[in-house]
Amino acid sequence: MNAATELPSPLVFTDSASNKVRELIEEEGNPDLKLRVFVSGGGCSGFQYGFTFDEITNDDDTQVEKNGVTLLIDPMSYQYLVGAEIDYTEGLEGSQFVIKNPNATSTCGCGSSFSA
Repeated sequence: MNAATELPSPLVFTDSASNKVRELIEEEGNPDLKLRVFVSGGGCSGFQYGFTFDEITNDDDTQVEKNGVTLLIDPMSYQYLVGAEIDYTEGLEGSQFVIKNPNATSTCGCGSSFSA
């Protein structure tokens, strides 16, 4: 049994974000694609967020589904993303996925780097 089915949703995946991911997957023409969100070392504050499309779901991934789109999070990244919100915004600075993370003790101006 997948751990994701036993846990409440670890993070908020907004309608705006899930709808944009679905559009991108439709453009790619590959319904097997899922959005993988991860945290890696680097960036100006110690950690940075990343997004990539992935067809493969690993056994230890946490899955969050919204509007027919699946979000994947690996165990190492999961600990930093619990309680975060993944949103998609369109503004003067362009369109981008944004993570609002209450676990981050500090962030930097680029919005994709943080320290915990």
